[in-house]
Formats: sequence, C-alpha cells, structure tokens
Amino acid sequence: MSWLTIVGIGEDGIAGLGDAAKSAISQAELVFGGERHLRLAAPLIAGEQQPWLSPFSLSVDAVVAARGKSVCVLASGDPFQFGVGATLARRIDPAQMRVLPHPSAFSLAAARLGWPLGEITTLSLHGRSQDLLRPHLQPGARILALTSDGDSPAQLAQLLHDSGFGLSIVTVLEALGGPEERVRSQPASAFTLADINPLNVVAISVVALSEARILPLVPGRDDALFEHDGQITKREVRALTLAALAPRQGELLWDIGAGSGSIAIEWMLAHQSLRAIAIESHPERCTRIKHNAALFGVPSLQLVEGTAPAALEGLEPPHAIFIGGGGSEPGVMEAAQQSLHPGGRLVANAVTLEMEAVLLAHHAAHGGSLTRIELSRASPIGTMTGWRPAMPLLQWCWSKP
Repeated sequence: MSWLTIVGIGEDGIAGLGDAAKSAISQAELVFGGERHLRLAAPLIAGEQQPWLSPFSLSVDAVVAARGKSVCVLASGDPFQFGVGATLARRIDPAQMRVLPHPSAFSLAAARLGWPLGEITTLSLHGRSQDLLRPHLQPGARILALTSDGDSPAQLAQLLHDSGFGLSIVTVLEALGGPEERVRSQPASAFTLADINPLNVVAISVVALSEARILPLVPGRDDALFEHDGQITKREVRALTLAALAPRQGELLWDIGAGSGSIAIEWMLAHQSLRAIAIESHPERCTRIKHNAALFGVPSLQLVEGTAPAALEGLEPPHAIFIGGGGSEPGVMEAAQQSLHPGGRLVANAVTLEMEAVLLAHHAAHGGSLTRIELSRASPIGTMTGWRPAMPLLQWCWSKP
C-alpha cells in the first residue's frame, strides 16, 4: 500500500490543488518540502514539517526512514520532470507511492508562448553547467530551460551572443502560475533585463548568425571546431570510428590516448545517457580536452591525466574502448581487453608500422575485423587540381566474448 504521496504544487499554492492533493497534505503525519513549498501549503499542514536538508541526500534518507507513517512530499510542478519524484523512485518502490502532479514549469511556459511542447527542446540547467545548452543551438530551434537563479538569464544571453546567436530572442518567464508572474523578452545581444525572479524559465528562439558555432547532429564534425595540436582523429575517420564503436544507451567509453578528446566528445553527443572517460598523459592536451568538452556541451566528460595501462587501474569498466594513441606501449591492449564488459567493443586505429604490427598480432590471436582506410583530398597542383592522399590507417574492431 502507498504510504508516500508526492504532491506537485505551483506558485498559486493551495488554490491550484485538487481535493485529493489537499487531503494528502492535511492528513500526513510528516510533510517534506522546500521552505517555499511548505509556506505555500501551510494552511493545510497539520503534521510535522520537514524542510529539505543539505545535502539533499540526507532528506532522501529521512523520507525512506519514515516508511510506515503517512508521509507527504511537496514538489515543484510535475515531480517527475527534473524533480524529486525521480530521485525518490530510485530508493522507494513506485507501488508504494501516490503521485499527484501539478502542471510543470515547461507546460506553463509552453502555454504562455503557444509553443507545442512535443516539438521543442526542454532541459534543466538548474545547478548544472550552462554549456549543456550548446548542442541544442540549432537554427530555428525553440528551447525551454530551467535555470538556477535570477542571474542565469543574463548569463545565457551572453553565451548566445558569444557563440554567434546574438539575434536569438530570450524570453524570461518568472514565477509562472502565481500572483507575481511576469513574461519579458529581449534579443540576446541586447539583453538588459534586471530584477529577475529566481524562479524562472528561459525560452530561446534560436537565430544563427553567419559566424554562429553550430554543432552538426552527426559524428564527423569539422576538425576546426576542436582545439588541437594535430593530435586529433580526422573527421572522416572519426565518423567511421564512432560507427564501429556503436554507442548504445547508457554506455561508458574509455578514450585512451584522447589527444583533443574528439572521439569521447562525439560519443557523448550521440545520446544524453552516454558517458566517457578520456585518458591522456600530456598536460596541455588535457587542458584542451576540458575546453573542448565545454565548447561542445559535454562538460561531464571525465578526464584522467596519466599514461595507460597504469592510468586505467581503478576506473569503472567500460562498454567500449577506443585506442587512438599509446596502443603500442606494453600492456595497453591487454589491459583494455581485460577491462571491457562482456560483449563490449574495442576499436583501435593505427597509422604507424609499430601499431599496425600490434593490431595484426591481436587480430591473429583474437579475431575481430581489420579495415584499411585510405582517404585523399583534392588540392591545388600549380594551376590545376590533384588528389593528395592522407596517411593510410588500419582499424581493428573486436568484441569481447
């Protein structure tokens, strides 16, 4: 039987609640919520009030420990849209919960703007890096983003301006559904709105200028988008390599000898659930990897500064591994194969004879597939044009039994 009721509440307080939500609050022995939520519902609360603790995990522990009592948790809007509901569901059987959602901030914002919610991008930047916005900056896109505070809209407008999207329209929707609701719009490059309510949603109608940094939606993005010192898997080979790595939802990649981090970054861009660890020994390249990860909107890329195989010790086992550098060093290939999850994929590229010899030996011993990749680009030859070949590359792909 359900002992926990999660009630979504809006800025209109108890006036916006149904009878079931009001009854759950008034009959609860314990009521958890933020101070704002508890204040909004105060006329109904008869039980003990428990404001959220810091860190939040302590409050989750307290809710779990209250099993057996009648407990109500107050949440903003829809508890399962970037809300506390998903957090609690990781610890409590959903069959023991009753959830009474309120319209989410996204639903309210879409209603005010007349935007079809199923056709726009929604994301939470609350307590998270604003760089997460970058992959979604596509010409004509519409974006709704939850923010952290009243300063966030101006910071987002500055990010848009700096990235070549200064003509985008930034709409700030404040305290939606309550008596202090306000909706204001300005172009990103001329954003001067002040005194913004900390409870706000930012809507962005994306307009790209000619110099805008637009990230294509498929692997093999232009090399010029990355900062690098020449140690980068070139775009055509990168696209083929990502295809061979075959990312699947929720998987983890090790990018060994990451260079600029291009493989790990494009892996993470393939789906929001994908994670990657970049292993790189050169400090300057590590700095570039961090910068590239931010510019591509994947700031959660994990970086390990060190040399394989020693740097691999203690890392979470991966589902896929790419070896772009250092694979000819003793023990690297063996450590990579051993670390993979069963069914995991290993892809290694070789441009040197030494690394080719390693891959040929591993293919002979373990099977897999070998692919020869040779590319040529048209280049000027005097007053005419001819093909200029790039260094040929050998790619070994192997799946762990």
